[in-house]
Amino acid sequence: MASVITEQEKLIGKGIKRKEDPRLITGTATYVDDMQLPGMHHACIVRSPYAAANIKSIDIKAALETPGVVAVYTGAAVKDVGPVPCGASLPGLRVPHHHILAQDRVYFVGHPVAVVVATDRYIARDGADLVEVDYDVLPAVADPEKALADGAPAVHPQWPDNVAFNFHQENGEVEKVFAEAEVVVKQRITSQRLIPSSMETRAVLAEYRSGEKALTIYSSSQIPHLLRTLVAGMLGVPEHKLRVVVPEVGGGFGSKLNVYAEEALMGWIAMKTGKPVKWIESRRENFLTTIHGRGHVDYYEIAAKKDGTITGIRLKLIQDLGAYHQLLTPAIPTLSVLMMPGLYRCQTICADIVGVFTNCVPTDAYRGAGRPEATHGIERMVDMLAAELKMDAAELRLKNFIQPGEFPFASATGLTYDSGDYAKPLKKALDIVNYMGLREQQRKARAEGRWMGIGMSTYGEICAFGPSPATPAGGWESASVRIEPSGKITVHTGVSPHGQGEETTFSQIVADELGVDFNDVVVLHGDTAIVQYGIGTFGSRGTAVGGTALYFALQELKAKIKRFGAMLLDTDSVVYEEGRCACRKTGNSVSLAEIAGASYRAMKLPPGTEPGMMATYFWEPPNFTFPFGAHIVVTEVDKETGVVTIQRYVAVDDCGKILNPLIVAGQVHGGVAQGIGQSLYEHGIYDDNGQLLTGEFMDYAIPKITMMPWIESEHTETPSPVNPLGVKGVGEAGTIGCSPAVVNSVVDALSPLGVRHLDMPLSPEKIWKVLQGGQA
Repeated sequence: MASVITEQEKLIGKGIKRKEDPRLITGTATYVDDMQLPGMHHACIVRSPYAAANIKSIDIKAALETPGVVAVYTGAAVKDVGPVPCGASLPGLRVPHHHILAQDRVYFVGHPVAVVVATDRYIARDGADLVEVDYDVLPAVADPEKALADGAPAVHPQWPDNVAFNFHQENGEVEKVFAEAEVVVKQRITSQRLIPSSMETRAVLAEYRSGEKALTIYSSSQIPHLLRTLVAGMLGVPEHKLRVVVPEVGGGFGSKLNVYAEEALMGWIAMKTGKPVKWIESRRENFLTTIHGRGHVDYYEIAAKKDGTITGIRLKLIQDLGAYHQLLTPAIPTLSVLMMPGLYRCQTICADIVGVFTNCVPTDAYRGAGRPEATHGIERMVDMLAAELKMDAAELRLKNFIQPGEFPFASATGLTYDSGDYAKPLKKALDIVNYMGLREQQRKARAEGRWMGIGMSTYGEICAFGPSPATPAGGWESASVRIEPSGKITVHTGVSPHGQGEETTFSQIVADELGVDFNDVVVLHGDTAIVQYGIGTFGSRGTAVGGTALYFALQELKAKIKRFGAMLLDTDSVVYEEGRCACRKTGNSVSLAEIAGASYRAMKLPPGTEPGMMATYFWEPPNFTFPFGAHIVVTEVDKETGVVTIQRYVAVDDCGKILNPLIVAGQVHGGVAQGIGQSLYEHGIYDDNGQLLTGEFMDYAIPKITMMPWIESEHTETPSPVNPLGVKGVGEAGTIGCSPAVVNSVVDALSPLGVRHLDMPLSPEKIWKVLQGGQA
């Protein structure tokens, strides 16, 4: 037994490169479409070209006669398969029964009508082209405000109008506050439809083993265990006979936080044919049928005193839900209401949500999920209030911030903000950009006839979803840690990372807690036959909730390690440090590998202790976490073309304790890129007939690398008291803070022309028209 314990460098807080990256950048990772199974068939789905129509007949004869086509199924074959699930619950919510294949009518372009199964994916596509569907086309409505109008076409004729739900929340004496307000600012603000556009489209491979009566579904998903539970219910398969495997996922951004018709459909086909069947979504299908994000029309009012004190906020939120509900569709706008006060002390709020059916693909969670819309709204209104009062936008924010001594803070919408120092990141960002110097530059630019703008946003978000009573499917998370007989470590996590880097950060946690080599830890996830039940990855919860479950599992494991160490050292006083147990009195020690080997050999066991070295922990968080930050954007508008150039982008984010600054920077950069996309380029546009006009990348613009500014990313650290790691979450921060900062900057640039507000995206055409009007 050795008597030396050497100090090991701590890894938490270090910018360690991701373990995941080598396989991803060398093309050796395994995605669903990389998988090949013996006898595998391929599926192609026939989809409606109309946004609203009755199905008069479907002729599948020509498709069935195509060599290589083995089956064609229509809605009649799957009428008894359970509907696509909606996990959200609201009073009076209308939930359409959405079959996995259309029955007698379709209600959005892309609605699945039939599926062709063939021995080859190209034959399946040829067969799908031969399916003839006779439609009786009906009037459609694609605009949520038009859908609310009297006489609008009914998306679902069983209901008298297109209102799916109404939701009201109020706090304080709203009418009194607005009646007595010295200043009231009003504005209609939209958050346009966005198309998530992950690099990998959706993908499903299903295999049924009749002898075992066991179904395996491989899917590109963010929620493997929830997918198993819900698809088992849809198909009537015993849950323990359904295995879901999520291999590598090429981006999700919330769009794969869902249970889609195709996942159940492929499982059903595999059971029906006895053959493995694969479906890979085309990019066109992805635009048409994977959920969209945002889709808000917001009517804001903000009340204030002349000294800038915000006294009340009122919101009417019209949410474009699309044609039916995906898993969380109705819940997303309620998150906007929860965060509508932002970082401000105001305790008087009133919000009314109208959820509206339209003949479009459903909206659901997309990076930020309700919080970008809330932040964009309140931050635009604060800037407009500052303009009305002729106050500096930073001064107005600092005046209304919740102060550090007020935490935990009970918000007007019923949340308890965990911790914060909201002025700190804003002041840091102002210092970085030399704010007063920038304003002087702006005065000079305007004197030269240049339209330079300075915009800021200060955001807060609700993260680490979350306490189970506040979530549709449980908010806890799980982790198992197993020390192998050799001393190597295997972690099973219930979260399902797909770019967040938990294979790396979780290895850092294990290495520090157990004093082992970072490379001696492997993190497994995504296979329901291997990993204990977990909730999944979304809402910036992976590390804040899943990492905390891992932390507590490690504490249980360390207690067991010490019991075995004490037994091996024949002492009742041991300390565990740097991967060794040492006797406090003699200094003699044993390694973790020696302890693990002894625990499995089990020649002798500590009293009341089982053999082996494994711990599992399910952690229920007591609260959400609330990251925050400040973004400042400097823009210049080309007066001839309307093109907006971002000259400088500064992001100061506070995500609590930073475990790996390299990963945090990557998350912020990716989030900002998507925020810039919404601000300047992206817009999912339907025409009046419900046809998607931006159904491919030729028409739907996402930022290229040349469109991205250099992002100056800095941080403050305010640990969360909600979990022992002190982490809050950062995956959505960049997206949430970005869009109001960009729009505020451009509006500031054009304010000499009398511009008060602009809706996103700020396309050159839109800005050019403003410039022409302004010059006129």
